[in-house]
Amino acid sequence: MSETMMKPEQNKMGVMPIKPLLITMSLPMILSMLVQAMYNIIDSIFVAQLGEKALTAVSMAFPIQTLMIAVSTGTCVGVNALLSRSLGEQNQEAAQKAAVNGIFLAIAGAACFALFGLFGSRIYFASQTSDAMLIDYGVKYMSICLIFSFGIFLEIVFERILQSTGRTIYNMYSQGAGAITNIILDPIMIFGLFGFPALGISGAAIATVTGQILAMVLSLFFNVRKNTDVSISMRGFSPDLPTIRTIYEVGVPSIIMQSISSVMTYFLNLILVSFTETAVTVLGVYFKLQSFIFMPIFGLNNGMIPIIAFNYGARDKKRIIETTKFSIFIAVTIMLTGLGIFQLFTKEMLLLFNASPQMLEIGVPALRIISLSFSFAGYCIIVGSVFQALGNGVYSLITSVARQLLCLLPLAYIFARYWGLHAVWYSFPLAEIISVLMSTILFIRIYRKKIKNL
Repeated sequence: MSETMMKPEQNKMGVMPIKPLLITMSLPMILSMLVQAMYNIIDSIFVAQLGEKALTAVSMAFPIQTLMIAVSTGTCVGVNALLSRSLGEQNQEAAQKAAVNGIFLAIAGAACFALFGLFGSRIYFASQTSDAMLIDYGVKYMSICLIFSFGIFLEIVFERILQSTGRTIYNMYSQGAGAITNIILDPIMIFGLFGFPALGISGAAIATVTGQILAMVLSLFFNVRKNTDVSISMRGFSPDLPTIRTIYEVGVPSIIMQSISSVMTYFLNLILVSFTETAVTVLGVYFKLQSFIFMPIFGLNNGMIPIIAFNYGARDKKRIIETTKFSIFIAVTIMLTGLGIFQLFTKEMLLLFNASPQMLEIGVPALRIISLSFSFAGYCIIVGSVFQALGNGVYSLITSVARQLLCLLPLAYIFARYWGLHAVWYSFPLAEIISVLMSTILFIRIYRKKIKNL
């Protein structure tokens, strides 16, 4: 057999047994994302000490931060799929182009959000509330996060390049260092410890972007020193339109899919604020807490996608199916554990955020009802990522639109109008049931079309 034919078998994604492969590729990402989820929670716990309005402002900023993450990670889904598939096909030139054009797109995306941070922050908050203190808190926090968003954009693309070449262990180091830095700096910059000035909610934002920039620097270092599969040198670079188009064929549906969550949260905030600002705070706290359950699933995805994409390029049907089944098993197990935690320790979790009696009254039933959706979410997330790995991101888009815009939001509006605030929370599990049905139908379709005859 020729050297060219042997090359894909030199990559562990083509030969290592699936269960240990998925675990070794996913575990570093799961651990680092758990640390990230922890710093998201701790960040909000410190902000809550400034008062409920400060926590509400962070909750109102959440849709734009979600949109920023959607653009960066969605683009990198396209980079990831193209890079892994190119390596599986032994096309080194295409893999190289995927990496450097992904970096270019990250820089362009960060520039767009920086402009919005400078000129659009106040308009955005004024569209949700007329409370001057809320607007002031929100503008201070969000504008800093967006102006310095180059840290998170470049961190994500550098980490996805490492991930696409099977080096996820280094992502644990970079993400972990960034998250720990944020956790350490939060109380120092918010409350003014060790001689630092007390910066309040601005300090929380500065701590966040400092951690992101550190993670960016480390992930760049690991790519330069440890990644031998691709070079991220931008010397003599010019954008390659065919490569960018291929990246966005998968990336745009993923961006839209994740952006839908931003749109859904924004309009859901508008529904909730018509009852009380505390309901918006509860929803924001829920998103922080649920990240501790969902982040491991996303870490699992980050290990799973390059395995499926590589083996699809190598036309290995058995490994694709085995990876999918084992990923679903792990995801469902994690989500059922999360459901138990949310049902049993609801009050204790809310008290971490300095919850007032009103916040407890609204939040305890809200979190218990919303978390019922965990029973179905793990399966849906994995199946959606399989669509992306196989180059059919539009299927993920269809299920996401159906769940969040065509089901969850209309149900929330109807329930709010006719049955009040308590009923709004039931829109989450009902929407997830719709997502299960649609995901299964589309998975059967893509199996018959792309996997069955490999």
